[in-house]
Amino acid sequence: MKQHGGRFADPARVSSEREAEMRQVVDRVTRWSANRSEVIGLLLVGSCARGAARPDSDVDLVLLSTATARYADDDAWTRELSLGELVRVQAWGPITEWRHVTASGLEVEVGVGSPDWARTDPVDVGTRRVVMDGARPLYDPAGILGALIQACA
Repeated sequence: MKQHGGRFADPARVSSEREAEMRQVVDRVTRWSANRSEVIGLLLVGSCARGAARPDSDVDLVLLSTATARYADDDAWTRELSLGELVRVQAWGPITEWRHVTASGLEVEVGVGSPDWARTDPVDVGTRRVVMDGARPLYDPAGILGALIQACA
């Protein structure tokens, strides 16, 4: 799960403007997460984590929190992050997806779940599928996301 050349995307496929926007979103959510005591991990997943984003790729993040109800009951956190228009909230098992679209059309998905999503004994089949498709820890103070990635390797 390497980031090719320190990039989120294949430079032959994604414009420098789109890559910069992706990086700004990821940096903003990472900084925000690090300032939240209830956030225990933030993981970049999918094509951006693999360094293989295409022009139509979205930014996929998994945010693990000890207070998931706080996120479900109030979307103030999404406004605070300025991720664009909220277009969908949908539960996918233990993760609730909050999908946004920026003014430029970039889709940003933040999946919110509890730390149980990253459990390694055993690793959930759905979690393993997400991690094996590309995963890079952005905020992992206790090392649980690193341990999850190792358990899936």
